[in-house]
Amino acid sequence: MSHWMTSTPTVTPPQRDPADVAPAESYRPADPVWVYRDGWRAGVIEAASRRAVTVTYHPGTHRGTGVDTFTAPYVTSREDDDPRLDNRGLRLVRRKPLAS
Repeated sequence: MSHWMTSTPTVTPPQRDPADVAPAESYRPADPVWVYRDGWRAGVIEAASRRAVTVTYHPGTHRGTGVDTFTAPYVTSREDDDPRLDNRGLRLVRRKPLAS
């Protein structure tokens, strides 16, 4: 059984099959996820515990992000790329050439 969603989920958390809900503690920091907050939103795991996950996500259509805590039924893994969220903090560093 795979918990990876290839597109935005179409069911609300109460409609999800409990067998398809991964435990909150199975997520790791930087995992891409969908979170349910007035609809499914792209997000990235910041932290996880036995009971819940903390996620940075897009709360609406604007460019900003929000951070919130969600229980497992409100989170599912995401395969779709979100360039505004994924790989945050990775910066291209231009190195000076070594002197010869």
